[in-house]
Amino acid sequence: MYDDDVSYVRDLGLIAHRAPVRVANPIYREVIVRVLSSSIQESVTADPRSFIRPDGTFDFPKVLDEFADWWIEHGDFLITGGFYNEAAPQLILMGYLQRVVNGGGYVEREYGVGAGRIDLHVRWPYTTPDGTRHLQREALELKTWRAGRANPLPQGLKQLDRYLDRLGLDAGTLAIFDQRPDAPDIAERTVITTTTSPSGRTITLLQG
Repeated sequence: MYDDDVSYVRDLGLIAHRAPVRVANPIYREVIVRVLSSSIQESVTADPRSFIRPDGTFDFPKVLDEFADWWIEHGDFLITGGFYNEAAPQLILMGYLQRVVNGGGYVEREYGVGAGRIDLHVRWPYTTPDGTRHLQREALELKTWRAGRANPLPQGLKQLDRYLDRLGLDAGTLAIFDQRPDAPDIAERTVITTTTSPSGRTITLLQG
């Protein structure tokens, strides 16, 4: 069944013709996620302008805080409602982020097929009151914790370290969504804390 599905999307030109399995090109990488998460983007009522600070920077910690509240309210319903169950948490966070970044910044995506991760790079160009132009950058790694699997936190921190090395950033965010059947209640497990990566970086940890 898996081979048939891979052959089908390969014939459509959506994934590359040679291994490993990956989206065929950057345009499809953007369009596929936008289409799959379009209903999420439409349901987000947060005003994108509310995340812009007076100095023009993007208030990323506020985005994470408000997403956590939104996830507690809507996450269980969206997942149990059949919203692409295998990738639901990642699509939901990407849809939310796309909605609040849209118009002022950009979200670049990388898919670690076989490694169980999605990497996001947020680029936010802005101009300070004195007319100086800057580029704010934020990096996230998204992972899920499934039944029968070990806690993905240690591996996620290592993978995020490598991603941050490539981007030249000193800090990042790791989001882990617990999809085990015996996971604590969504309101109990959804927390934002900080931890340290193996290389000593400060990492914001979003658990949901």
